[in-house]
Amino acid sequence: MNALQGEALGSYQRSRERSRELFDLLTDEAYYHQPIALRHPIVFYEGHLPGFSFNALMKKALGRPSIDARLEDLFARGIDPHESAAAGRAQVSAESQWPSRETVRAFAADADRQIEDVLATGDLDRPGHPLLDRAEAAFCIIEHEALHHETLLYMWHRLPFAFKQRPSGYHPQTDGIAPPAEWITVPAGRATLGVDRDAVRFGWDNEFPARAEDVATFTLERHDVTNARFLEFVEAGGYRDPRWWAPEDWQWVQRERMAHPLFWEREGDAWRWRCMFELVPLPLSWPVYVSHAEASAFARWRGARLPTEAEFQRAAYGSPEGDRQYPWGGDEPSDERGVFDFSSWDPHPAGSHPAGASAWGIEDLVGNGWGWTSTPFGPFPGFQAMASYPEYSADFFDNQHMVMKGASPATARELLRPSFRNWFRTRYPYVYATFRCAKDHDRA
Repeated sequence: MNALQGEALGSYQRSRERSRELFDLLTDEAYYHQPIALRHPIVFYEGHLPGFSFNALMKKALGRPSIDARLEDLFARGIDPHESAAAGRAQVSAESQWPSRETVRAFAADADRQIEDVLATGDLDRPGHPLLDRAEAAFCIIEHEALHHETLLYMWHRLPFAFKQRPSGYHPQTDGIAPPAEWITVPAGRATLGVDRDAVRFGWDNEFPARAEDVATFTLERHDVTNARFLEFVEAGGYRDPRWWAPEDWQWVQRERMAHPLFWEREGDAWRWRCMFELVPLPLSWPVYVSHAEASAFARWRGARLPTEAEFQRAAYGSPEGDRQYPWGGDEPSDERGVFDFSSWDPHPAGSHPAGASAWGIEDLVGNGWGWTSTPFGPFPGFQAMASYPEYSADFFDNQHMVMKGASPATARELLRPSFRNWFRTRYPYVYATFRCAKDHDRA
């Protein structure tokens, strides 16, 4: 086994083990449940992860025969519908419409055996091959699974607590004092967006090629907007005032009867926050998790705006000496730097990881919640769809998805690279996404 094979096999096995641990958190009653109406029921995802890997690497890249063509087709791809599609969407829970768990796990075990054998012994890196150049297909399936771990937790978060097995030692960090709003000036400079293909082992097609963008001086908040600060917007009637909302967002607020962030719940006269395994009194010091629509409304209410992707990049990875690998420098990610890589089931108080601050002193730019930007998700000049997953990015260049940068508590370590771009629809409220406000320098 050569070094590349060992790296790929080890990464695949670790990723599959994490998937098993996540599914093992659920009771049997949860298996055919559909916790988010815009998504498939849970059974789909236990089959989708090995199914996608088998389809992409074994069948598409290597031309190997099927295990079960019906299951490979059933589990081929997830969905990303418009939020209006949820209306009238039936709960799909009948076992007769989906395979049994035994069938799904038998399929997964067979797929894993074949994939692990190829990763350990196969010719994965074939220069010039459309799917195997730089072992693209092998690392595509590994990162695809890592991305889905976060998607799974969005779904797990919406499940009834009785459907989840609370880990021993689970205790949300609800203490802490919400930091006040504080503005930091980020000097003008160049932001490097994307990365050159030969500079990284693997990247998604939307990360290529590298480009530089000049960024004017701007001001950005040191901390993410907290629940305490967003509560002011709620109590000021922000969800009842169309002045702060884009027209289509205001229609959504009215249609869904939105009155507060999805992660908040009202219990009598008190606000509670829905953690992964329990309800707790609203932690005022935590970053607020909201949709892009809600973040934009708050920013308008405050006379500010969301940062652009280039501004976020400059704030997070820029420095007087040049670009950094991480906001804090070149040291490897660790728990003292931020909340990421599954180090916590829930957020931590904003500002509780000052060791992860950027060169400008801005905190939590990586970890504790993805940061919404005002930039629509789109290709960089010279974009080419990747052969192993051509629809990964291109299907979402529709001006309906917005770029998110940084990381959440459920973002895998390998996705913390500066070039990584995440995206979601503007009115999708389930993600671990927060925000901070920005202003032009002459308005600060």
